[in-house]
Amino acid sequence: MDPPCAKCKRTVYPTEKLNCLDKYWHKACFRCETCNMTLNMKNYKGYNKLPYCSAHYPTTKFTAVADTPENRRLRDQTQMQSQVHYKNDYEKSKGRPYTVADDPEMLRVKKTQMNVSNIAYQDQRARGPSIPRADVYQPPSDGPRVGLYQPPEPTPEPTPEPTPAAAPPSTKSGKRYRAVYDYTAADDDEVSFMDGDEIVDVEQIDEGWMYGRVARTGQQGMLPANYVEAI
Repeated sequence: MDPPCAKCKRTVYPTEKLNCLDKYWHKACFRCETCNMTLNMKNYKGYNKLPYCSAHYPTTKFTAVADTPENRRLRDQTQMQSQVHYKNDYEKSKGRPYTVADDPEMLRVKKTQMNVSNIAYQDQRARGPSIPRADVYQPPSDGPRVGLYQPPEPTPEPTPEPTPAAAPPSTKSGKRYRAVYDYTAADDDEVSFMDGDEIVDVEQIDEGWMYGRVARTGQQGMLPANYVEAI
């Protein structure tokens, strides 16, 4: 017997079943308890067996401490010790290289710069190396002009016939998006793509999901709306 959905209490069939937090959900019912955003197995956060998004995940609240003379003394002493340790660490690490965390935005910038460098390199390679022409010997103005080298005139190359431009691909709805992060499909009805891929034939399903086709691979399916941006 098919189990009921933890959100809408209706029957969850195998084709739309999502098993998470010791419960069964419809894919459309697996939403944030605060903002009602549609979630998946990669971007949800569980709290008390309920799904939340990263922005509305419940955080621990701290208890205020009375500002007594003893607490002020301990606070000042801790601050002085922290400054001493910070200065020592700074002196030890002076002149050493440091690493930058590879967050999704930094990885996207690196990939963009690498693509620009590859395009410039391929363009320079197609044009060929630039070899400067040797200077022609010029004798003094008061002496005879002997052995003057006259380079032959280059023969003009035939102009290639222009090729007709290919017609742009037609889309169903005209909506196009560009991927800003890599995404790997979690279910059979989803589609995988890489950062920079163009998504065409996009249809909005709900607040958090879309349906479209990846122009690079030709595969189509569901994709998260917060992983793409409109072109």
